[in-house]
Amino acid sequence: MKRFNICLLLLLIVTSGAVAQEIDTIPINTKGLEIKLKRSPLPARTGTILYKPTPIAPLVLSEKINYWKTVTAIGIDLNQGQYSKNWKGGGVNNIAIGGLLNYRTIYSKESYSFTSELRLEYGKVKNKDQLQKKTKDRIFWDNKANLQFSKSWFFYGAVTFESQFDRGFAYSRDNITNDEIPHLISKFMAPGYITESIGFEYKPTNYFSTRFGTGTAKQTLVLDTSVFDKTYNKGSFGLDTLKNMNFRNELAFQITSQFDKQIFTNVGLYFRYNMFIPYDRPLDHVDHSLDVRLTSKINRFMNATITGTALFDKDADKEIQARQNLSIGFGFTFPR
Repeated sequence: MKRFNICLLLLLIVTSGAVAQEIDTIPINTKGLEIKLKRSPLPARTGTILYKPTPIAPLVLSEKINYWKTVTAIGIDLNQGQYSKNWKGGGVNNIAIGGLLNYRTIYSKESYSFTSELRLEYGKVKNKDQLQKKTKDRIFWDNKANLQFSKSWFFYGAVTFESQFDRGFAYSRDNITNDEIPHLISKFMAPGYITESIGFEYKPTNYFSTRFGTGTAKQTLVLDTSVFDKTYNKGSFGLDTLKNMNFRNELAFQITSQFDKQIFTNVGLYFRYNMFIPYDRPLDHVDHSLDVRLTSKINRFMNATITGTALFDKDADKEIQARQNLSIGFGFTFPR
């Protein structure tokens, strides 16, 4: 009986496996069956899309290229000292005021450029019981046109004008009253200098350049010969006072170097050196001039400025002429 049950169980297992395999492999005929497929979210057909183009007007910019660049710097400095009558440290009541204007405009387009630089300086000091005296007085106007023919070389033509605003005096003392006596030695256009120059300029960077003026002419004008003081103005600016001359023209070779750059934070250095070599005179008559300006920006409106000028011109004096100014005052630059 036990053997019979075991055989029957094995028979059922084998039969069920065969039936299962047979059912799994029998194809099912789906014809006539209602089978609902999942609907696709996309349309079955794509229709023609009709659209009307909207015209868009082109945008026209009214901006223009500005080939001019202008920078203006204005400086004003004021110094004043006041002492009481019983001030034991000593001192003289004084007041001094000065001003300067630096204007530069540059036009640049393709290989052509034009630069105009104007520097005006004037200042006076008044000490108690003394005459007013100038601390600075200068007019300098330089105009230069460049035509570039290589990366760093230009052909240039320049015209420069130099003179002063006010009368200049040398002072002496009266032997009896000890009062100051002024002696006129210069004034506006006495002297005045006009220099025309053509040649080549080397400009490797925007802040440094050197001109080689192969063809340079300088005119010296003295429109008032009363400045020819025999004692205090012996040079007579190279003019023949015996012939009452007030005009002189010289041809020369000229070298002019200029540097203008911010060398430290809020500190700018400017210098201009000029050497004038006359063609018809010995080399000991070469004229030299050097202008140096060091400006430190204290804040938005205040600057500290040191300026210096050195001149060597035998026609005016046989020794080097020099001046130096230190000023702290208000400074404005446009555009900022």
